[in-house]
Amino acid sequence: MTDLPLISDETLGKLREIPTPTLIDALWVMNWPQAQIHGARPLQPGQRMAGRAVTLRFVPHRPDIATDKPKGEQSAEYVAFELCGPGTVLVASAVGPWESIGGDIKFLRLAQRHVGGLVTDGSVRDTASLKEYGFPVYSFGTTAKQGPAVQQPWGVNEIVTCGGIAVRPGDAVCGDDDAVVVVPRSTVDDVIRIAHEREATEQVIKNELNKNPGSPGKYYPFNENTKRLVEEYRKRGEA
Repeated sequence: MTDLPLISDETLGKLREIPTPTLIDALWVMNWPQAQIHGARPLQPGQRMAGRAVTLRFVPHRPDIATDKPKGEQSAEYVAFELCGPGTVLVASAVGPWESIGGDIKFLRLAQRHVGGLVTDGSVRDTASLKEYGFPVYSFGTTAKQGPAVQQPWGVNEIVTCGGIAVRPGDAVCGDDDAVVVVPRSTVDDVIRIAHEREATEQVIKNELNKNPGSPGKYYPFNENTKRLVEEYRKRGEA
């Protein structure tokens, strides 16, 4: 999988316009597991995000780990930050939901790098500043707690588990008001195709139910009635 091409900015633009529930539905059609990062909620409403994953893994604090951890600019979080830029999303795997992965001074660098977003199953500090930085932030919550007393940044661009979901570097990470969804790099083109097909079909169903009110169960989940309805709309040039 490492020899797959990077997801293009054009493709990210298409993903950004697809609601996360539709991405989940498309992955389900392809028999992929649920891919919502549990606990990652938008810091503020109206956020839309799609970017290539750069991953950062935290480990529980121990004095010997803190001693062995690279210092200064070589510390894992700063190495990860320098891999970020437009079209990327930093995905930080925390050791617990209430533990801080960083705050305003650290994430100022992400703003300088024009990062496409930040996602964590942990928490963030200094949210007033983060809201001003202008990039989407998704986290379990906010906190005043310090991170180093509980966890240390350790791994960069590894496969991580974030919110119960496996994330590989280079995967598409998409967010909106509902959730954050990970679209594996190898599935992106098919997911977009299926998502657009589902959106078109669901629009036909909603149009029909608005014209002829009744139970959605006649067409939903998709069945033979749905197929006939979509075909009728297509013949009339309405789909």
